[in-house]
Amino acid sequence: MRITLCGSIAFIDEMDAIRKTLESLGHEVKLPPLQIVSEDGTMMPVKKYYAIRKSAADDAEWIWKKKAEAMHNHFDKVAWSEVILVCNYDKNGIAGYIGANTLLEMGLAFHLKKPIYLLNPLPEVSYTEEILGIWPTVIDGDLKRI
Repeated sequence: MRITLCGSIAFIDEMDAIRKTLESLGHEVKLPPLQIVSEDGTMMPVKKYYAIRKSAADDAEWIWKKKAEAMHNHFDKVAWSEVILVCNYDKNGIAGYIGANTLLEMGLAFHLKKPIYLLNPLPEVSYTEEILGIWPTVIDGDLKRI
């Protein structure tokens, strides 16, 4: 099966481990990039970019162009996939965190009529109703349930 992993870049190491497990089960897997091209043209770990972006000014053109590029690229991965798996770990004191960008990716998968799996239970956030409305399947960490 073709699976795209979605989730916060804060979880990129966990997503990479899940990728390896799913590939060992015979699936094709895409996830956000582990590295990106920096402003000076060299490769940088995506977690470093994520840290820079978190403190960037609204007019930091390079940062926001990279963000837009990453969003477009990941939307393409969602469209390529047969299903998406949302890697929703604890973050910012929220169990099963799903951020705004991941919610957008889930919305795209929903619109494209692709099954949506959540690795962990739904978070308790102001938009839980929207998550429930796209009818994801919670797999409670069991990758064989995909």
